[in-house]
Amino acid sequence: MTVSTQGSIHDVLVLPYLNHAIRMLESGYASAADIDNAMRFGCGYPQGPLATVDEIGASAVRDALLARFEETGDNLHKPAGLLTEIADGAGSFTAAAGDDVRPPQLRHTIEKIGVVGTGTMASGIVQVFAQAGYDVVFVGRSPEKVDGVVAGITRSLDKAIAKGRSDEETKAAVLGRLTGTTSRENLADADLVVEGIAEDLDIKTELFKDLDRITKAGAILATTTSSMPITELAKVTSRPGDVIGMHFFNPAPVMKLVEVVTTDLTSPEVDETVRALSAAVKKVPVSCGDRSGFIVNALLFPYLNDAVKLHEAGVAMDEIDATIKETAGFPMGPFELLDVVGNDVSLAIQSELRNEFGEPGFDPAALLIQKVQEGKLGRKTGEGFHTY
Repeated sequence: MTVSTQGSIHDVLVLPYLNHAIRMLESGYASAADIDNAMRFGCGYPQGPLATVDEIGASAVRDALLARFEETGDNLHKPAGLLTEIADGAGSFTAAAGDDVRPPQLRHTIEKIGVVGTGTMASGIVQVFAQAGYDVVFVGRSPEKVDGVVAGITRSLDKAIAKGRSDEETKAAVLGRLTGTTSRENLADADLVVEGIAEDLDIKTELFKDLDRITKAGAILATTTSSMPITELAKVTSRPGDVIGMHFFNPAPVMKLVEVVTTDLTSPEVDETVRALSAAVKKVPVSCGDRSGFIVNALLFPYLNDAVKLHEAGVAMDEIDATIKETAGFPMGPFELLDVVGNDVSLAIQSELRNEFGEPGFDPAALLIQKVQEGKLGRKTGEGFHTY
């Protein structure tokens, strides 16, 4: 592989990603520290995009983007105004990041936590809170589903013991904090409830109406959705100020990031409490607003989509994956990651981003659409961009 080829792949895929991050900061959607932390702890990147721009140099990134913009005419390649300001002023994106960060405090008493759902994500969230010392009531659709959560957490704890990371006393304490039920009514005295059910707005809306009826006054209602409009869930309750997004990443016991998503209706006290709670369970909270993609997905999936388009243009998948890992230091190449995430999930998220932002450059790649139509969804089906 030639150096020029490496440089071309890097510029085509990484430069727009950096530009998107700068535009996100420029719009006031999230802080520099939160943008960088989101990509570090949500994707395992060695550093965040804004720190990367500072390392490369704002003027170098601006000039490289200008060259891309002149070649493609794609608005996504036009350097963000803030990038030009920093480049012209020889400033930094990250110099002041975190200078005025006060640790969040619990403004609500949080002792008992409820979780609705028994899938992988919900089970992981149950484990996170129980390991952190909270009593957890979790709701499943059947006794078998409820038992499955306990069995899964037990296996996870046994693995930790086998690796010398835990012991039987800790395991017993964690399991002792779990209460499984098939009735939502048992959430009546929870201080915070996190829902982790199907990504279906109608189903979630029905749940939030029910939680509003069941839970006590002052209880916080959180959703771990990655795609549904949280504002719509808040509006069906009598307590929109107590509704918030608490987007964990899978697997929840391992991944450090939680995107704390506020709506225009969320109270500042609820926002601060959820950020403080996230830190208390040893996660890294980042703040953002109720918009498609939040931070991580809004930056990650256009880059993955661009990789598919680059492959459509004739560049080999293995070359793209290898170059990105070598030049950008990302832990996985884009095609490796697409097959892990699932091409159906990737297409759905990219389509949402296209609708949200109206950018023609966000049009889903034709090959990604084709893979989904063919049922080649990735590792979960045995074939995606690669065969497993």
